[in-house]
Formats: sequence, structure tokens, C-alpha cells
Amino acid sequence: MSEKPITGEKRVFMTGNEVVAWAAVAAQAEIMYGYPITPQNEIMHYWTRLAPKFNKTFLQTEDELSAGFTTIGGVLAGKKTFTATAGPGTVLMQEPLAMAEMMRLPVVVVVMQRGGPSTATVIYSQQEVTLTTFGGNGEGFRIVYSTATHQDLFDYTIKAFNIAWKYRMPTFVLGDGYQAKMREPLTMYDPEERGVELVKPEPYVGLPGMPGEERPPGHYRNTYNTEEELNEVVNDHVKAYEQIQNELPEHDEFGTENADLVVVAHGVVARATKQAVEALRAEGLNIGYFRPITLRPMPDQALRAMADRTKKILVVESAQGQLARLLKESLYGKTVEIVPLFRPGVGVTPEEVMARSRELVA
Repeated sequence: MSEKPITGEKRVFMTGNEVVAWAAVAAQAEIMYGYPITPQNEIMHYWTRLAPKFNKTFLQTEDELSAGFTTIGGVLAGKKTFTATAGPGTVLMQEPLAMAEMMRLPVVVVVMQRGGPSTATVIYSQQEVTLTTFGGNGEGFRIVYSTATHQDLFDYTIKAFNIAWKYRMPTFVLGDGYQAKMREPLTMYDPEERGVELVKPEPYVGLPGMPGEERPPGHYRNTYNTEEELNEVVNDHVKAYEQIQNELPEHDEFGTENADLVVVAHGVVARATKQAVEALRAEGLNIGYFRPITLRPMPDQALRAMADRTKKILVVESAQGQLARLLKESLYGKTVEIVPLFRPGVGVTPEEVMARSRELVA
């Protein structure tokens, strides 16, 4: 077998969970820590099949809390580590993920959303948006990519490792149960062959030399003695996050110039929305499409510019307004009307989007 898991480009037909495992290998991830929970289980299964072939390792921990903390330990040791979870597991991981925010650690997490609240269903939803973007007892210093296709899963899993290690912030790939389980074609590739320079990990601890004498000491803390000390550290994090807000946001849009209506959706729901908007435009209706790819940070500038060009926005999501809340924060002060199409824990069809859109532009 070649030293690299992928050479050239390969057209493949896989489940989303399998795609994530291959993408992590392509990104030169070294260790996965995880605990079983549907619908992400096969990420662990596929990783354990690939790991021995490419000198990677895996540890199944006793629960999601441990998976989060051991992922942090791997990062501190200078390894590209990641974990994957869903639903109640995402809840349990908030303590280690908040620690990663506080200590500015490049932890990578893949979340395959399932229905909620609580155990709910093991199938699908977009009900983990708030939890993923602002979870933990902090300010939400996180980077979150919302994927819509298997090609997205491959591309953004690779990108997540690079972005996490470049900016030293927890980075998430937010998928869902539909993406996890269904099969569709995509192109796999070696990122370096495409000119993508993979950011190399560096150890935080165990460095040679006497701290304070032969090298600067490392202060990696999540506990502070005074209010003022904590305030100073958090303000430094705010400045760092404000910088990435100008660099990282991504989105996809078309037909938003002077549109009577713009339909906004993310993730797999954006697929149905895009199909619906294309069909409606073919009918001659002046309707646009907008998909935020980064949910944290949101593409504020693009959203505000879009809001200035349209009369009305239809927000479509498989949750009770979690995307809408992010959207309203981005559009604060704008007068454009925002109309919901919320289907918590249920798939949204192009026909439903088309019917609601026709009502709004009639």
C-alpha cells in the first residue's frame, strides 16, 4: 500500500460517516477518541478499519466526557486528534469543549445531529445548532462548518483540522443523520496534491528545555484566581475571534439581487431549498437562495448585504428557529421581514419550500 491513503483523485460512492473517516486520514489526523452514539457510530468503525493500515490509533473511552477530555490530552501532546458524537453526546462533551475554548486548543469535533430534546430519535435533525455554536459556559469562541453534501463532508473535515491548528480554536463539522447514513458520490483526493498545505501540529507540553530559562514557559489554564484576570484573558479571546470574523465566514447564494423573496437554509435542508429555488426561478418567480456554510462565525456582511436587496426572507430549518436566531442576530437593525418554515426533527422537501414560497410572493 502507498504511504498516502489517497493518491490522485478517486470517484467513490460512500456513506457520510465513511467519508469523514477517509477525510480525517487524508488530513493526517493521528488519533480518534470516541464513544458510540447513533448516528455517528460508523465514523469510529471506519476509522478503526483504516487506522492500522496508516499507522493511526483509536481509543474507545468510557463515555463522551472522557472522549472530549482525551481528545484535549492528545492535542496537548501535539497530535492531530478528533472525536465525533451526536445528540446527548454533544451535551456531555460541552465541559471539555468549554475547556478547549478557554485554553485555545485546536480540538476537532464531527457532530452528526439527531432529533431532540433528550434521546428523542436517532435519525436526523438540525436541533444541535445552538448547542454546537454556543454550547458550554462561555462565549462561543468556536468555528462551525455546516455541511450539505458528502463532498462538503470530505472538504470541510480536511479544512477543519487546518483551521483548528491555524487559529487554535475548537472547530466543528456539523452534519446530520441523513448525511451520516446515506450514500452518494463524491471525489476524494490528497489535499497536498491540490496545493493545500496541511498545518503541522505542535506539542503544548513536554517540550525540551527548562521553562523560563531555556524557553518561554507555557501557561495553559482554564482556571483563574480573580475576576479581573479572567476578564483580561477573555478580552484577548474576543480580539482573536473578531479577527477570524473577517477571515473565515463562507456562504453560497444566487438570485438575491432585488429578489422578492430569499430562502435561507443550511446543511442538508439547503439541498431541498436550492432545488426548490431553482425550480421556482424557472417558473419566472424572482426568488433567491442563501446558504450560510459557517454558522460560527456567521457570514454577517454577506447576510446584511443580501437583506438590503430583498423584500422578505424565508428561513427553512429542521428545528424550531435555531438558525433563525443566528440570522436575526446577524441582521439586527435591518427591517426586512423574516418568515419561518420550521420542521423540528423532520426532513424538509423541495415541494414544501416551493408551496410556502409561492404563498409569500403571491
